[in-house]
Amino acid sequence: MQGLFEPLTSTFRKNNGFIDFQSFFAMARKYTTLSEDGPTIALLLQASGYPIEETVNGYYYKPMRTLYKEQEFVIVDIETNGSKPGTSQVIEIGAVKVKNGEIIDRLETFVFCAYLPQNIIDLTGIEPSDLIGAPSRKEALMMLREFMGDAVFVAHNVGFDYTFLSASLKRFGLGCIGNIRLCTIELAKRTIKSPKYGLAGLCETLNIDIGNHHRAYSDAVASMKIMQESLKYLPSYVRTTDDLILFSQSTKKERKAKKEGK
Repeated sequence: MQGLFEPLTSTFRKNNGFIDFQSFFAMARKYTTLSEDGPTIALLLQASGYPIEETVNGYYYKPMRTLYKEQEFVIVDIETNGSKPGTSQVIEIGAVKVKNGEIIDRLETFVFCAYLPQNIIDLTGIEPSDLIGAPSRKEALMMLREFMGDAVFVAHNVGFDYTFLSASLKRFGLGCIGNIRLCTIELAKRTIKSPKYGLAGLCETLNIDIGNHHRAYSDAVASMKIMQESLKYLPSYVRTTDDLILFSQSTKKERKAKKEGK
């Protein structure tokens, strides 16, 4: 189903955020190997966090109809005992849910792990004893899945967290992450001047207290503050959530053309 996300989003953008039932089901058959019928695939997409809603004649893409100021964002950070999801696992999850500039919910949990290498203990300060009795990987991932809903998935260097968590979910038969994603590094590069764009570097530039660096919840909160600072400097043409996502991925040439109304 993961192969459906990109072409589906592209088609929504070409059609003002709407796809009729017939076209939607044709795409589902083309880009997935699922045997389920079209409506069931739509439900699976929604369950994965992909932000669509059914109407009388088809489906609309919510990010194109939602002002970014009214959008729910879930800012996520994870700590792991290695860099590869195939041989490593999540040991801590921290997340904050934000809407209208306010934190409306929080998630913070250790994840049970039988092996914690010394370099990770030194980096994070997390001890093996902290993970005893913590939720299992499947339990923690299900908690995160429920917490995210179809909010925008935000992280600093979002590719790592998104890919690692999506692979972990698939390992336990929980599907992949369908939430659209926003990278605070890329957003900051387009809105904030800083000598460095790593989490610590941006926090220093912006005088943000990072708290316990390399701890999931603290880093998620720091990433949230970077996002909020970046949002202050968006150009006027960024109005919807989809505008924001496209802006965060845009080139200088594309931003110049937008500004000039081309």
